[in-house]
Amino acid sequence: MAISTGTVIFQIINKYIADFAASYPHRYSSGALKFAISSLVVSVPIFYLTTARIQKNLFRGKLDPESGIRRWLTYFIMFVASVVMIVWVIVTINSFLSGELTLRFGLKFLTVLVIAGSIFGYYFYDIKREGIKETKDLVIKYSFWISLVAVMAVFLAGLFIVESPWETRKKNLDREVLNNLSAIERGVQNYYEKENSLPQDLKELQEVSIYIKDMDLTDPETGEKYEYQVLDRGKYELCANFRTSNLEDEENFYRNEKWPHKAGEKCFELEAQIKEEAPEPDSPEPTAESR
Repeated sequence: MAISTGTVIFQIINKYIADFAASYPHRYSSGALKFAISSLVVSVPIFYLTTARIQKNLFRGKLDPESGIRRWLTYFIMFVASVVMIVWVIVTINSFLSGELTLRFGLKFLTVLVIAGSIFGYYFYDIKREGIKETKDLVIKYSFWISLVAVMAVFLAGLFIVESPWETRKKNLDREVLNNLSAIERGVQNYYEKENSLPQDLKELQEVSIYIKDMDLTDPETGEKYEYQVLDRGKYELCANFRTSNLEDEENFYRNEKWPHKAGEKCFELEAQIKEEAPEPDSPEPTAESR
């Protein structure tokens, strides 16, 4: 739960404090955000219901505060948390030394310290306190509710910025369209290198290329055929309909730079070229020894 909470906060920072100089692992990732939200949906109820049950049994005297299993499990939780948080701190500092913005680093470092401090503070206090039976402990009570409210706030913030499943499906379909267009582009390039001319239509390209399938020539959902038109020697145009825009999509920046599109029909002007073979190096003159 702590790792997922931190991941959601990290992705919120990555999204709203964009740093295009950051490496790919440190950019905003909707996939990482969705996985963290999914983890919170499962881990939050399990953790808080279990914690409430344990504290209730401690209060009623049904659970021995000095139980060896309880103490060892608590210390084990603190050990695992320390290892995870130390690694997290190292990764955060390394990203800063690798050129991450100071503001982003500061917020992420603060996030790690708050989460780690909360875990250690709560469990260290819980394992050391005495006179638990029939005693209402305000520190435990307030820690329970404040942490629950904080985690739920992070969870709702993640839901607020994450795209809906329907929007994700549209983007996935558009990515399949771009995959098809890329396959057609490679097929046209290979055809041009062999024939020194462009195919007249996609049917001719498919007859020559064994890698171009029927599914590569049509929209994956509607079955609508992509438009292909020869413009000039080596130049041609590919057109397709898109459901979304990728102009502000930071996750596939390099690919979107080549295939930028808005929602609706978009035509890409492409050019096939003959690759010039590198000249072979001149053979050295035989020396007396080689002769």
